[in-house]
Amino acid sequence: MAGGETESDGMTTTMADAADLALTQHLADLADDFARRYLATTSLTVCTKSDGSPVTDADREIEHVLRSEIRRRHPRDAFVGEESGEQGAGSRRWIIDGIDGIDGIDGIDGTASFIAGEPEWSTLIAVEDRGSITSGMVSAPALGNRWWATRGAGAWTGPCPSRPGAPSHRLAITPNDDAHAATVGIWPPPHRLSESQRAIAAKLAGHVARTRPALDWSTAETTAPPPRKPSTGSGTCHGGLLVATGQLDAFLLLGAGPWDIAALIPIVQEAGGTFSNLAGQQRTDTGAALFARPNLHQQLLDVIAPGI
Repeated sequence: MAGGETESDGMTTTMADAADLALTQHLADLADDFARRYLATTSLTVCTKSDGSPVTDADREIEHVLRSEIRRRHPRDAFVGEESGEQGAGSRRWIIDGIDGIDGIDGIDGTASFIAGEPEWSTLIAVEDRGSITSGMVSAPALGNRWWATRGAGAWTGPCPSRPGAPSHRLAITPNDDAHAATVGIWPPPHRLSESQRAIAAKLAGHVARTRPALDWSTAETTAPPPRKPSTGSGTCHGGLLVATGQLDAFLLLGAGPWDIAALIPIVQEAGGTFSNLAGQQRTDTGAALFARPNLHQQLLDVIAPGI
């Protein structure tokens, strides 16, 4: 095709997108290697951030390594990291979470899982071009798996680290037309949400068959033991992946940063699912994300809309 483009299933993938995706695989390999080295040591330094969530020197080091590699290859690209903030300006930027801390609650999050030696943590890598997320990578080395996508080329899962010829398979989400029969993941738990966020979660929970975790989303009271994030024990490390792999009908994430959301967008969308914030916009900077099966997304937004 003209313009350096190839076709995949009737959609267009540029050579630049393919190159970006190859680089995300390389970056994920680097991150996996650094994370494993830290896990093999007994000198991991853990600090508490202003929001009460844990951060380790591994988080910061992985971000630094990935940022340096991106800068070497694409010096004009901007960079956004959970720990290091935004650096540079331009139409393209890389959005990184060195050790995914999505789903944070009472120390049970990606970073805390990493600290405790539990497997459900990951590195999230996304490429944004002119406001659109074009490629996404989630690598979970302790689970031995990663998930990736670029626009027009489908969503895939396979082993990590990346190896030539390693088996992988394509993700495909089937439609669900009935919100009342849906299973929806919601995170974080009620006592970590604001009053308005609890109202949204409770309204959604009242219109679907079940939520994961199964909680009273209208109350701020804590539960004992603390609830586990929806992905616990699922073989994935992020609620959005539960949608992409068909384990949930939808996943609502509240109070999230762009680094918690961006990498999941192309994976869910290329698998056949949908994404938006609570206003139906394709934005990662509003603190909320809704991932859903086809035909279900708008129904859930219609439930939520009166509460926002």
